[in-house]
Amino acid sequence: MVDQAERLRELVKNQTQTQSARVIVITSGKGGVGKTNLSVNLSIALLKLGSRVVLVDADLGMANVDMMMGLVPRYHLGQVLSGEKRIEDVITRGPLGLKIIAGGSGDYHLANLNERSLEFCLEQLNDLEKNTDIMLIDTGAGISQNVLKFVLAAGEVIVVTTPEPPALTDAYGIIKVVASARPSLPIWVVVNMIRDNHEGKQVMDRLSTVSKRFLGIDLLNIGFIPMDPNVPKAVKEQQPFVLGHPRTPAAQNVFQIARNLLERSTNRESSGGGGFFERLLKGKFR
Repeated sequence: MVDQAERLRELVKNQTQTQSARVIVITSGKGGVGKTNLSVNLSIALLKLGSRVVLVDADLGMANVDMMMGLVPRYHLGQVLSGEKRIEDVITRGPLGLKIIAGGSGDYHLANLNERSLEFCLEQLNDLEKNTDIMLIDTGAGISQNVLKFVLAAGEVIVVTTPEPPALTDAYGIIKVVASARPSLPIWVVVNMIRDNHEGKQVMDRLSTVSKRFLGIDLLNIGFIPMDPNVPKAVKEQQPFVLGHPRTPAAQNVFQIARNLLERSTNRESSGGGGFFERLLKGKFR
């Protein structure tokens, strides 16, 4: 395990020396599938494996990444948009020093940014990419303008779903939108709350078959997360379960997902060249 961790740290170091940050957007077709919980715990796992990580809460107006870690950020992106603060001022430090950009909660105007405001927000975030190995961006659920703007400019996307039919239907819906707009975008899938690996494999096979047949794309299986009573317990404790309950099945699987991401780094040329925010602001999606 020590040798593997050291090898992953060396991989991170080599990527840092040669490339800009790896920007991974985590999204879902519907709420309640554990997307934000995965974002928080995956960030911590990647940090523990040696990556410099920034977690951006892009569920603008309905943000709750900070709540899941028991944090009370003094500032958020809304204050950057209003000109009150610089992007450096709104960075909150979470567990193990994780850098977090809060999205703001209960703000109607932040949840419904016009094109100009959204692009200004992204311009402010641009500098963070330069001093980061991996930037994880937790979006809202669904296919709103705010969500798709982030998703379609990402280097990679993780779609989170559960085995329930409504979740699968909505997951396929967002995969379809992404595949139509930008077919070259690598799409990872995490199946959450599975009863066992057999169920996870069945769900993944079903999604992969439909996506290949009707959309002409290959989904990438990055891992499963089992149902685990320690997960809702950790949410109530406002502590990431990879820290509070590190030996539980869910935590171990999240660490495996983190290792898979580091070992299976996708070809960034497929992202269209340039950094995430450069692509986003130029609308360079294909």
